[in-house]
Amino acid sequence: MVTTMKAVRIHSYGESDVLLYEDAPLPRAKAGEMLIRVYATTVNPLDWKVRAGYMRSMMDFPMPITLGCDLAGIVESVGTGVTDFRVGDAIYGMPQAEIGMYAEYAVVRESDVAAKPRSLDFIEAASVPVAALTAWQSLFEVGSLTPAQTVLIHGAAGGVGSMAVQLAKTKGSRVIGTASVSNHKFVSDLGADEVIDYKTTRFEDAINDVDLVLDLIGGETRERSWQVIKKGGTLVSTVPPFPSDEDGANYGVNGKGIGVQPSAEQLRAIATLIDTGKLKPLVDKVLPLSEVRQAHDLSQSGHVRGKIALQVR
Repeated sequence: MVTTMKAVRIHSYGESDVLLYEDAPLPRAKAGEMLIRVYATTVNPLDWKVRAGYMRSMMDFPMPITLGCDLAGIVESVGTGVTDFRVGDAIYGMPQAEIGMYAEYAVVRESDVAAKPRSLDFIEAASVPVAALTAWQSLFEVGSLTPAQTVLIHGAAGGVGSMAVQLAKTKGSRVIGTASVSNHKFVSDLGADEVIDYKTTRFEDAINDVDLVLDLIGGETRERSWQVIKKGGTLVSTVPPFPSDEDGANYGVNGKGIGVQPSAEQLRAIATLIDTGKLKPLVDKVLPLSEVRQAHDLSQSGHVRGKIALQVR
Protein backbone atom coordinates (compact mmCIF):
# COMPACT_ATOMS: atom_id res chain seq x y z
CA MET A 1 0.00 0.00 0.00
CA VAL A 2 1.40 3.39 -1.05
CA THR A 3 1.96 5.70 1.91
CA THR A 4 4.13 8.49 0.43
CA MET A 5 4.05 10.90 -2.49
CA LYS A 6 6.16 13.66 -3.97
CA ALA A 7 5.34 17.15 -2.72
CA VAL A 8 6.91 20.59 -2.44
CA ARG A 9 7.22 21.63 1.20
CA ILE A 10 8.92 24.25 3.32
CA HIS A 11 10.40 23.51 6.74
CA SER A 12 11.19 27.16 7.51
CA TYR A 13 10.32 30.59 6.12
CA GLY A 14 12.67 32.22 3.66
CA GLU A 15 13.60 32.76 0.02
CA SER A 16 12.69 30.32 -2.75
CA ASP A 17 15.55 28.00 -1.82
CA VAL A 18 13.53 26.78 1.20
CA LEU A 19 11.15 25.04 -1.24
CA LEU A 20 11.98 21.32 -1.18
CA TYR A 21 10.72 18.73 -3.65
CA GLU A 22 10.61 15.67 -1.42
CA ASP A 23 8.74 12.64 -0.16
CA ALA A 24 5.73 13.42 2.04
CA PRO A 25 2.98 11.36 3.69
CA LEU A 26 0.04 10.51 1.46
CA PRO A 27 -3.07 12.29 2.86
CA ARG A 28 -6.31 10.43 3.59
CA ALA A 29 -9.83 11.64 2.90
CA LYS A 30 -12.13 11.99 5.91
CA ALA A 31 -15.93 12.33 5.95
CA GLY A 32 -17.08 14.87 3.37
CA GLU A 33 -13.63 14.93 1.73
CA MET A 34 -12.05 13.50 -1.41
CA LEU A 35 -8.53 12.41 -2.24
CA ILE A 36 -7.53 14.03 -5.54
CA ARG A 37 -4.80 12.85 -7.88
CA VAL A 38 -3.39 16.26 -8.75
CA TYR A 39 -2.56 16.88 -12.40
CA ALA A 40 -1.75 20.59 -12.17
CA THR A 41 -1.54 23.47 -9.72
CA THR A 42 -0.34 27.08 -9.96
CA VAL A 43 1.75 29.71 -8.23
CA ASN A 44 -0.23 32.57 -6.69
CA PRO A 45 1.26 35.61 -4.92
CA LEU A 46 -0.16 34.21 -1.69
CA ASP A 47 2.15 31.19 -2.05
CA TRP A 48 5.40 33.11 -1.98
CA LYS A 49 4.08 35.50 0.67
CA VAL A 50 3.36 32.52 2.94
CA ARG A 51 6.76 31.00 2.06
CA ALA A 52 8.55 34.25 2.95
CA GLY A 53 6.71 34.54 6.27
CA TYR A 54 4.82 37.70 5.33
CA MET A 55 1.46 36.15 6.27
CA ARG A 56 2.40 34.72 9.68
CA SER A 57 0.17 37.15 11.58
CA MET A 58 -2.84 35.92 9.56
CA MET A 59 -2.03 32.31 8.70
CA ASP A 60 0.87 30.73 10.58
CA PHE A 61 0.77 27.02 9.72
CA PRO A 62 2.74 24.32 11.55
CA MET A 63 5.83 23.19 9.67
CA PRO A 64 6.44 21.55 7.30
CA ILE A 65 3.97 23.30 4.98
CA THR A 66 2.89 22.03 1.58
CA LEU A 67 2.01 25.21 -0.34
CA GLY A 68 -0.40 25.70 -3.24
CA CYS A 69 -3.99 26.96 -3.54
CA ASP A 70 -5.23 25.86 -6.99
CA LEU A 71 -5.72 22.36 -8.30
CA ALA A 72 -7.11 20.37 -11.17
CA GLY A 73 -7.15 16.60 -11.09
CA ILE A 74 -9.03 13.32 -10.83
CA VAL A 75 -10.98 11.97 -7.86
CA GLU A 76 -8.95 9.06 -6.46
CA SER A 77 -11.17 8.15 -3.51
CA VAL A 78 -14.11 9.64 -1.58
CA GLY A 79 -14.90 9.81 2.12
CA THR A 80 -18.25 9.03 3.65
CA GLY A 81 -20.96 11.56 2.91
CA VAL A 82 -19.63 12.64 -0.49
CA THR A 83 -22.57 12.61 -2.89
CA ASP A 84 -21.74 14.81 -5.89
CA PHE A 85 -18.56 13.13 -7.13
CA ARG A 86 -17.32 9.64 -7.93
CA VAL A 87 -13.90 8.08 -8.40
CA GLY A 88 -12.58 9.11 -11.81
CA ASP A 89 -14.37 12.48 -12.01
CA ALA A 90 -12.30 15.43 -13.28
CA ILE A 91 -12.51 18.39 -10.87
CA TYR A 92 -11.01 21.81 -10.22
CA GLY A 93 -11.04 24.13 -7.24
CA MET A 94 -9.21 25.44 -4.17
CA PRO A 95 -9.12 24.17 -0.57
CA GLN A 96 -10.52 25.97 2.45
CA ALA A 97 -7.06 25.94 4.06
CA GLU A 98 -5.50 27.64 0.98
CA ILE A 99 -2.51 25.27 1.09
CA GLY A 100 -1.59 21.71 0.19
CA MET A 101 -1.81 21.55 -3.61
CA TYR A 102 1.93 21.36 -4.50
CA ALA A 103 1.73 17.59 -4.35
CA GLU A 104 0.87 14.45 -6.29
CA TYR A 105 -2.24 13.98 -4.12
CA ALA A 106 -4.36 16.38 -2.09
CA VAL A 107 -7.47 16.24 0.07
CA VAL A 108 -10.33 18.68 -0.52
CA ARG A 109 -13.85 19.09 0.74
CA GLU A 110 -16.66 18.32 -1.67
CA SER A 111 -17.96 21.87 -1.21
CA ASP A 112 -14.65 23.41 -2.33
CA VAL A 113 -14.54 22.01 -5.88
CA ALA A 114 -16.62 21.61 -9.03
CA ALA A 115 -16.50 19.60 -12.24
CA LYS A 116 -13.61 20.73 -14.44
CA PRO A 117 -14.69 22.91 -17.37
CA ARG A 118 -15.11 20.55 -20.32
CA SER A 119 -13.29 22.84 -22.75
CA LEU A 120 -10.08 23.09 -20.67
CA ASP A 121 -7.17 20.76 -20.12
CA PHE A 122 -5.85 20.26 -16.58
CA ILE A 123 -3.17 22.95 -16.86
CA GLU A 124 -5.70 25.56 -18.00
CA ALA A 125 -8.27 24.46 -15.43
CA ALA A 126 -5.77 24.74 -12.56
CA SER A 127 -5.12 28.37 -13.49
CA VAL A 128 -8.75 29.35 -12.88
CA PRO A 129 -10.02 28.83 -9.29
CA VAL A 130 -8.15 31.34 -7.09
CA ALA A 131 -7.96 34.06 -9.74
CA ALA A 132 -11.54 33.75 -10.95
CA LEU A 133 -13.05 33.35 -7.47
CA THR A 134 -11.10 36.37 -6.19
CA ALA A 135 -12.28 38.46 -9.14
CA TRP A 136 -15.87 37.22 -8.86
CA GLN A 137 -16.16 37.84 -5.12
CA SER A 138 -14.40 41.23 -5.34
CA LEU A 139 -16.55 42.55 -8.16
CA PHE A 140 -19.94 41.02 -7.50
CA GLU A 141 -20.17 40.12 -3.80
CA VAL A 142 -18.13 42.88 -2.14
CA GLY A 143 -18.15 45.50 -4.89
CA SER A 144 -21.79 44.94 -6.01
CA LEU A 145 -20.84 45.89 -9.58
CA THR A 146 -23.75 46.62 -11.93
CA PRO A 147 -23.95 46.98 -15.74
CA ALA A 148 -24.28 50.75 -15.56
CA GLN A 149 -21.12 51.22 -13.52
CA THR A 150 -17.43 51.82 -14.28
CA VAL A 151 -14.69 49.79 -12.61
CA LEU A 152 -10.97 50.59 -12.47
CA ILE A 153 -8.82 47.44 -12.20
CA HIS A 154 -5.22 47.87 -11.08
CA GLY A 155 -2.88 45.16 -12.35
CA ALA A 156 -5.26 44.22 -15.15
CA ALA A 157 -2.78 41.93 -16.94
CA GLY A 158 -2.15 39.65 -13.94
CA GLY A 159 -3.93 36.47 -12.92
CA VAL A 160 -6.77 38.07 -10.94
CA GLY A 161 -6.80 41.24 -13.02
CA SER A 162 -7.23 39.45 -16.34
CA MET A 163 -10.14 37.45 -14.92
CA ALA A 164 -11.68 40.59 -13.43
CA VAL A 165 -11.61 42.42 -16.76
CA GLN A 166 -13.44 39.59 -18.46
CA LEU A 167 -15.96 39.05 -15.66
CA ALA A 168 -16.79 42.75 -15.46
CA LYS A 169 -17.45 42.77 -19.20
CA THR A 170 -19.82 39.79 -18.87
CA LYS A 171 -21.79 42.04 -16.51
CA GLY A 172 -21.84 44.79 -19.15
CA SER A 173 -19.84 47.27 -17.07
CA ARG A 174 -17.32 49.79 -18.37
CA VAL A 175 -13.79 48.63 -17.57
CA ILE A 176 -10.61 50.68 -17.18
CA GLY A 177 -7.38 48.82 -16.51
CA THR A 178 -3.87 49.84 -15.53
CA ALA A 179 -0.98 47.94 -17.09
CA SER A 180 2.44 48.50 -18.62
CA VAL A 181 2.41 49.55 -22.27
CA SER A 182 3.63 46.10 -23.34
CA ASN A 183 0.37 44.66 -21.99
CA HIS A 184 -2.02 47.26 -23.42
CA LYS A 185 -3.15 45.20 -26.40
CA PHE A 186 -3.48 42.13 -24.21
CA VAL A 187 -5.76 43.92 -21.73
CA SER A 188 -7.74 45.58 -24.52
CA ASP A 189 -8.27 42.20 -26.17
CA LEU A 190 -9.70 40.94 -22.87
CA GLY A 191 -12.40 43.57 -23.25
CA ALA A 192 -11.13 46.63 -21.38
CA ASP A 193 -12.62 49.87 -22.68
CA GLU A 194 -9.56 51.90 -21.67
CA VAL A 195 -6.03 50.97 -20.59
CA ILE A 196 -3.71 53.35 -18.74
CA ASP A 197 0.08 52.95 -18.72
CA TYR A 198 0.88 53.23 -15.02
CA LYS A 199 4.55 53.92 -15.79
CA THR A 200 3.97 57.10 -17.81
CA THR A 201 0.54 58.34 -16.69
CA ARG A 202 -0.82 59.06 -13.24
CA PHE A 203 -4.21 57.44 -13.46
CA GLU A 204 -5.73 60.02 -11.11
CA ASP A 205 -4.95 62.69 -13.72
CA ALA A 206 -6.62 60.71 -16.48
CA ILE A 207 -9.88 59.49 -14.93
CA ASN A 208 -12.42 60.30 -12.25
CA ASP A 209 -15.88 59.37 -11.01
CA VAL A 210 -15.44 55.61 -11.23
CA ASP A 211 -17.90 53.53 -9.22
CA LEU A 212 -15.54 50.79 -8.14
CA VAL A 213 -11.78 50.32 -7.85
CA LEU A 214 -10.36 46.80 -7.66
CA ASP A 215 -6.96 47.21 -6.02
CA LEU A 216 -4.60 44.29 -6.64
CA ILE A 217 -1.44 46.32 -5.93
CA GLY A 218 -1.79 48.07 -2.57
CA GLY A 219 0.58 50.72 -1.23
CA GLU A 220 0.78 54.07 -3.03
CA THR A 221 -1.50 52.84 -5.82
CA ARG A 222 -4.29 52.26 -3.32
CA GLU A 223 -3.79 55.61 -1.62
CA ARG A 224 -3.96 57.48 -4.92
CA SER A 225 -7.12 55.59 -5.89
CA TRP A 226 -9.46 57.12 -3.31
CA GLN A 227 -9.68 60.39 -5.23
CA VAL A 228 -10.90 58.85 -8.51
CA ILE A 229 -13.96 57.20 -6.94
CA LYS A 230 -17.30 58.99 -7.07
CA LYS A 231 -19.14 59.78 -3.84
CA GLY A 232 -20.65 56.62 -2.38
CA GLY A 233 -18.41 54.41 -4.51
CA THR A 234 -16.21 51.59 -3.28
CA LEU A 235 -12.58 50.47 -3.25
CA VAL A 236 -12.06 46.72 -2.85
CA SER A 237 -8.54 45.50 -2.13
CA THR A 238 -7.05 42.01 -2.07
CA VAL A 239 -3.83 43.29 -0.44
CA PRO A 240 -3.42 43.34 3.38
CA PRO A 241 -3.62 45.39 5.48
CA PHE A 242 -7.13 45.80 4.13
CA PRO A 243 -8.72 49.25 3.79
CA SER A 244 -11.77 50.32 5.79
CA ASP A 245 -14.60 52.78 5.39
CA GLU A 246 -12.65 55.12 7.66
CA ASP A 247 -9.78 55.17 5.17
CA GLY A 248 -12.05 56.56 2.46
CA ALA A 249 -14.12 58.83 4.72
CA ASN A 250 -12.43 62.04 3.57
CA TYR A 251 -13.50 61.22 0.01
CA GLY A 252 -16.98 59.98 0.89
CA VAL A 253 -16.28 56.47 -0.39
CA ASN A 254 -16.22 52.95 1.06
CA GLY A 255 -13.19 50.73 1.65
CA LYS A 256 -13.40 46.94 1.71
CA GLY A 257 -10.93 44.06 1.88
CA ILE A 258 -11.40 40.54 0.60
CA GLY A 259 -9.87 37.17 1.32
CA VAL A 260 -11.03 34.66 -1.29
CA GLN A 261 -13.26 31.81 -0.15
CA PRO A 262 -13.93 28.44 -1.83
CA SER A 263 -17.31 28.15 -3.55
CA ALA A 264 -18.47 25.19 -5.60
CA GLU A 265 -21.49 27.18 -6.74
CA GLN A 266 -19.35 30.00 -8.13
CA LEU A 267 -16.93 27.53 -9.71
CA ARG A 268 -19.86 25.95 -11.55
CA ALA A 269 -20.97 29.36 -12.82
CA ILE A 270 -17.41 30.18 -13.89
CA ALA A 271 -17.12 26.84 -15.71
CA THR A 272 -20.28 27.68 -17.66
CA LEU A 273 -18.81 31.03 -18.71
CA ILE A 274 -15.62 29.26 -19.82
CA ASP A 275 -17.38 26.51 -21.75
CA THR A 276 -19.60 29.07 -23.53
CA GLY A 277 -16.56 31.13 -24.59
CA LYS A 278 -17.25 34.14 -22.35
CA LEU A 279 -14.24 33.67 -20.07
CA LYS A 280 -10.76 32.49 -20.99
CA PRO A 281 -7.95 31.46 -18.61
CA LEU A 282 -4.50 32.81 -19.39
CA VAL A 283 -1.41 30.71 -18.64
CA ASP A 284 1.84 32.64 -19.02
CA LYS A 285 4.27 29.82 -18.26
CA VAL A 286 4.18 26.10 -17.44
CA LEU A 287 6.88 24.45 -15.34
CA PRO A 288 7.15 20.98 -13.76
CA LEU A 289 6.41 20.85 -10.04
CA SER A 290 10.05 20.08 -9.34
CA GLU A 291 11.02 23.51 -10.73
CA VAL A 292 8.79 25.40 -8.31
CA ARG A 293 11.66 27.64 -7.15
CA GLN A 294 11.90 29.20 -10.60
CA ALA A 295 8.13 29.64 -10.65
CA HIS A 296 8.16 31.43 -7.29
CA ASP A 297 10.95 33.77 -8.38
CA LEU A 298 9.02 34.61 -11.55
CA SER A 299 5.80 35.27 -9.62
CA GLN A 300 7.61 37.40 -7.08
CA SER A 301 9.04 39.58 -9.87
CA GLY A 302 5.52 40.97 -10.38
CA HIS A 303 5.65 40.85 -14.17
CA VAL A 304 3.48 37.88 -15.02
CA ARG A 305 0.75 37.95 -17.65
CA GLY A 306 -2.01 35.64 -16.47
CA LYS A 307 -0.90 32.65 -14.37
CA ILE A 308 2.14 30.43 -13.79
CA ALA A 309 1.15 26.76 -13.84
CA LEU A 310 2.93 23.77 -12.32
CA GLN A 311 2.49 20.45 -14.09
CA VAL A 312 2.32 17.56 -11.63
CA ARG A 313 1.50 14.71 -14.08
